[in-house]
Amino acid sequence: MDGLVEAVAPGAIALIGGWSATSGKHHFPRAEVCPYTGADDVERVLLPTTGRLWLWTAVTAAPPGYSGPVPYGLGVVALDGIDLLVAGRLTEADPAALAEGQPMVLVADLDVWAWAPA
Repeated sequence: MDGLVEAVAPGAIALIGGWSATSGKHHFPRAEVCPYTGADDVERVLLPTTGRLWLWTAVTAAPPGYSGPVPYGLGVVALDGIDLLVAGRLTEADPAALAEGQPMVLVADLDVWAWAPA
């Protein structure tokens, strides 16, 4: 998770993103130049740790090199307060237990970040 997340409190993390004054947009992961305009005015920012579930599925077959538990959830979360969608693992593997717009919170899980129902 080096360079992708930062501990913000004991047991709490935030994603490290970028923000460009030229585009007025956030991005993740942070890049040295704005992915929207190519401007080199990217500032390092910590992204919101809450959002709303936008899209989700269950992964039922382990991808090559993955040794974690299967099935697992995979989804896209619209971050609160900014115009940015972030893909990541979900702590909930059952698609029927999830709903569009469901509140989500960022958690540390299996040495990566994941989104958990709030």
